Amino acid sequence: MKTPFAHDILQQALPRSVQADVPLPRRQRYYPSPADWRDEALYFLLVDRFSDGQESNRPLLDRNNRIAARPRGSDGQNWRWDRWAESGAFRWQGGTLKGVESKLDYLQALGITTIWLSPVFRQRGHLDTFHGYGVQHFLDVDPHFGTCTNLADLVDAAHQHNIRIILDIIFNHSGFNWVYPGGAETPAFKPFPQRYGFGSWLGQTGQPIGATIHTTGEGVWPQELQAPDCYSRAGLGDLGGGSLDDPHAEHKRTDFFTLRDFDLDYTGVLNHLAECYKYWIALTDCDGFRIDTLKHVSFEQARNFCGAIKEFAANLGKANFLLAGEIAGGDFAEDRYLDVLGRNLDAALDIGGMRPTLHNVAKGLLPAAAYFNGFDPGKAEMGSHRNLGQRHVSILDDHDQVSGEKIRFSSEAATDQQAAAAVAIQLFTLGIPCIYYGTEQSFAGPEASERQFLPGYKSGDHADRYLREAMFGPLHPRKSGLAGLAADGEDPDLPGFGAFGTAGAHCFQSDFPTYRRIAALAALRKQFPVLRQGRQYQRPISNFGAPFELGAAGEIIAWSRILDDEEALCIVNPHGYETRGGNVIVDASLSPPGSELTVVINTQQTVAESTASITHPVGSRRLVKRMDDGTAYVEIRNVPPSEVLVLVNHP
Repeated sequence: MKTPFAHDILQQALPRSVQADVPLPRRQRYYPSPADWRDEALYFLLVDRFSDGQESNRPLLDRNNRIAARPRGSDGQNWRWDRWAESGAFRWQGGTLKGVESKLDYLQALGITTIWLSPVFRQRGHLDTFHGYGVQHFLDVDPHFGTCTNLADLVDAAHQHNIRIILDIIFNHSGFNWVYPGGAETPAFKPFPQRYGFGSWLGQTGQPIGATIHTTGEGVWPQELQAPDCYSRAGLGDLGGGSLDDPHAEHKRTDFFTLRDFDLDYTGVLNHLAECYKYWIALTDCDGFRIDTLKHVSFEQARNFCGAIKEFAANLGKANFLLAGEIAGGDFAEDRYLDVLGRNLDAALDIGGMRPTLHNVAKGLLPAAAYFNGFDPGKAEMGSHRNLGQRHVSILDDHDQVSGEKIRFSSEAATDQQAAAAVAIQLFTLGIPCIYYGTEQSFAGPEASERQFLPGYKSGDHADRYLREAMFGPLHPRKSGLAGLAADGEDPDLPGFGAFGTAGAHCFQSDFPTYRRIAALAALRKQFPVLRQGRQYQRPISNFGAPFELGAAGEIIAWSRILDDEEALCIVNPHGYETRGGNVIVDASLSPPGSELTVVINTQQTVAESTASITHPVGSRRLVKRMDDGTAYVEIRNVPPSEVLVLVNHP
């Protein structure tokens, strides 16, 4: 239900000034925060690539006949991989906020409790920045996605589904809203305190218009961000240059290619940006922010911004408003920002080395200890922060893949179902799990034999495109620039950037085996608090009478979550082709001699027509046995490839 503030603002003209036109509310009733974000299951989606709400007008993709979903071009030629790849890198595909709203039932059934939206703020109309990170108007929604009312409606509808909404925000930089003197886009970097002069604002079609902004389609908005000194004007430098602790380091002053870096030390800039994002909290009733490029602002700037947002949200009754930071540079940088910002920053996205490590562990290519050591304060940089669980958001795939190759997990998986095994590790280990859209459909891009036709595949220019398939299967993308905003703005000369190298067929398949497995895993996590908040211990295993030790690559992965007197034993077979088993240690004090652990999920069973051939069906029990030295263990046998078991002592 919309708040009085939202009702009033949505009836008025778009604010031009965040100070003069936005009377922010206080002490009003808003949707409450969760008690603990570890209880949530996040789902990150790119709005442009998720849904346009028109899937009923398209067929469901037949994965066994993808050629049928590769139509000829408008010139009658056969399918062109280069044109499909061009569409994915450089064009809006047509996803909308109403489209996201139309899929709330789909996400709720999957077990999602929080949706993280890619940035929805207005971009420069003449560009095709579908990802949303080049903001032109910080108080408006991009018309490709819809309107401010559509965003408020989405949050309201999500709350009615018991789903929260996180917005992706940017306060380090703005979009390509002005040029340097002489019309230069990205001159060479100038170290602090040097800076270039200001050139010209850009008009609606990208043309230089001089020093004066006339309409909301020109320059940047709101008005508070229109002073040239709001920007570093340092040119294009090294995004990794300089010390993390230096507030004027190169990586904190450089433009992001044609994006424009803010000078957050200039009087009022940081406060004005904070006011802009307070506006979005008040208007939409959203539940948290994912903060982009947090590494590229100083510790003091980050602390002040996050503190201001936290305090405003708390005054609206959102006492646990989530602030999760994107901090490039690996675990050390994540740890440093979490340490310095303290309670002002809730969590860091696990986008460093742990993400590719999770890929390899879940595929049986690395021993499980490579991942679980990341939670051990004595063996990993993240240390106690990671051990707290609520301080990091687990990432398997995302839209950038800043560490490792730019391919989805399933692109080189043994089977479709292996993605569910990887998600099980996310769901049942310490942290706040986040599923990237399409993972539940085992998105993998084109077949291996077809990748030779794809420019820049894995690591080349614009390789990010292969992480960003359009789930709703548009037949065509939008036309480039302002033409794409028209009602007839489809471009018939390019195919839509559909999943698996297709166009014109959607992938919202609720009976797909990976979807069903993940839904069952998420439901179990919701049922048992021990799987969300319990302590965590990797368990040694023994095969064929050998000593108990942590398993090698490809052997079963075993760990326990313990909460009070409850133990949940989690088992994943990471091998893609062979069954696995072993004797697995459990807590001897919680499982006395003769006690049993009960199987509460077996992912093989979630898609099986019969339980006759299942070794450990749900409801079956495993006797706790003892070694002469008192070691307690259970026998786990014949777990099929990439399947998951969970056993508990208190079912």
